[in-house]
Amino acid sequence: MQFGIFTVGDVTPDPTTGREPTEHERITATVAIAQKAEEVGLDVFATGEHHNPPFVPSSPTTLLGFLAGRTERLILSTSTTLITTNDPVKIAEDFSVLQHLAEGRVDIMLGRGNTGPVYPWFGKDIRAAVSLTVENYELLRALWDSEVVDWSGKYRTPLQGFTLAPRPLDDVAPFVWHAAIRTPEVAELAAYYGDGFFANHIFWPSSHTERMVALYRQRFAHYGHGTAEQAVVGLGGQVFLRPNSQDAVTEFRPYFDNAPVYGHGPSLEEFTAQTPLTVGSPQEVIDKTLSFRDYVGDYQRQLFLVDHAGLPLKTVLEQLDLLGEEVIPVLRKEFAVGRPDDVPDAPTHATRVAAAAQRAETEEAQS
Repeated sequence: MQFGIFTVGDVTPDPTTGREPTEHERITATVAIAQKAEEVGLDVFATGEHHNPPFVPSSPTTLLGFLAGRTERLILSTSTTLITTNDPVKIAEDFSVLQHLAEGRVDIMLGRGNTGPVYPWFGKDIRAAVSLTVENYELLRALWDSEVVDWSGKYRTPLQGFTLAPRPLDDVAPFVWHAAIRTPEVAELAAYYGDGFFANHIFWPSSHTERMVALYRQRFAHYGHGTAEQAVVGLGGQVFLRPNSQDAVTEFRPYFDNAPVYGHGPSLEEFTAQTPLTVGSPQEVIDKTLSFRDYVGDYQRQLFLVDHAGLPLKTVLEQLDLLGEEVIPVLRKEFAVGRPDDVPDAPTHATRVAAAAQRAETEEAQS
């Protein structure tokens, strides 16, 4: 399994001090957080994409390209890239360049986004969100998979004789995760192409995530990509850790109560009981995270949100120390126990290049 963190890049006042970081401070803090993630042994750093205050990650590939030069091992990803409002040609170009800069340490998470106004900002209609997702991904796939693309669709001008430059590194596109909270059509799209499915797994109860992942696994097998158990699944999650559970609850409560996303709603206790949010000791985080396998099966990637709601950088870095030292090593060991041999590992560029070479050898032998 791969373990990592994702950020939504919110600029939120610290409710305990009233101080709000500047946009510059938030961006530079995000770089420090990613570098710390690599330092403590995490596998993945992922950034969201937002185009409105109070968020700063409007250009994810710029941030990830910078991080490619500041890290050596970390897989760099998005969480998510907006497949509905970005031009597929530009997505293909940006991620091909990023692949080359990062020596393949790149994948991409595609999603529709959950901010309604972003659609007209980019000349799109939110009522066409699902059909935009399907058509734009069809084009993105063609750009990566074919040397010369002739294409026409409903939502953009046609392409004639178009060749992507640069081509993906080693002619192998980044691995694609399709992300959704509540949209079964996205799970269907991921299954159809044999891509990964990432369940956001933050705001909804486990029963909802269980149904979404089960649908994806069933359809993955239906399309002949392997058994349902071999489908590639990722999960989100939220944690706040302190060595002592009560200290974690006491410290995090004002951040939870005032968070732009879920503040002023259910209590912290209600939210942690009904969703994957875990606020407590390292052992509590371990126990709850291991329980995810009970309802989604063996999966490939676990990302945690640790830097939102106005938490100061010092506190976030302390969270990463606890994750790297006390949580992730145990999760790696425990998730490996009883894992069937035919369940695939999390995809990497190296394994995908090797698989492509094997397919080419097989096709040549059969010709």
